[in-house]
Amino acid sequence: MADIKTLIKQVHQEAKKEDFPIDTLIYQEAKKDPLEPVLYAGNLASQLCFFGRDLGRDEVYAGQPLIGAAGRMVREGFFQAWQGRKSHDRQELLSVCDRIFLTNTVPYKPPGNKAYSGEVKDRFRPFIEKLLVFYWQGDHIITLGTEAFKWFEPYGKPREVDKFYLDKERFTKKLLVTLTATDEDGLKQQKKVTLLPLPHPSPLNQRYYALFPDLLQKRLTEFAF
Repeated sequence: MADIKTLIKQVHQEAKKEDFPIDTLIYQEAKKDPLEPVLYAGNLASQLCFFGRDLGRDEVYAGQPLIGAAGRMVREGFFQAWQGRKSHDRQELLSVCDRIFLTNTVPYKPPGNKAYSGEVKDRFRPFIEKLLVFYWQGDHIITLGTEAFKWFEPYGKPREVDKFYLDKERFTKKLLVTLTATDEDGLKQQKKVTLLPLPHPSPLNQRYYALFPDLLQKRLTEFAF
């Protein structure tokens, strides 16, 4: 298997093939190539992955997923579970990347922070599959929000993912799915992962925003860091 830099180049090449919605103004302000993917951050050997929807403004500037307001809440929650105290500064929040893996359904920022269409998600799906199956070595994924969780719909039994998400207790339950990815020889490879859904930690998500820190801590009690 080629190294991770090759996968990033492949995503970049795919993005060049055909236009898709992207917030080019933010990339220009950040002096970044809008077609350069922000594919992941963190430790590929980590047991635990946090899986979000797509990039925001702060993620473009930082070149990392989950570093905006919602992402900082995730990182702070993990830091507290890991170190037993609140972080003191941004550098300590960045240090969580030594212990976790962070990625999204699409490694770009959509205009207006609207979710990417299913068509765009499916266009980049093969690369996210490869990232999760061949490069990331863990097997537990905390999904953040509906869009992130339902990205995994193709890997469960028919309607299993949708049905699971209707359960009122979904944020305390788990779902085992089987990821598939195609290797360099064109062969399908599989990997079982456990999904642990959480709501998206946005202030706009009034129903769950205040509950998110406790929900996250309950999820993290299952792991040793």
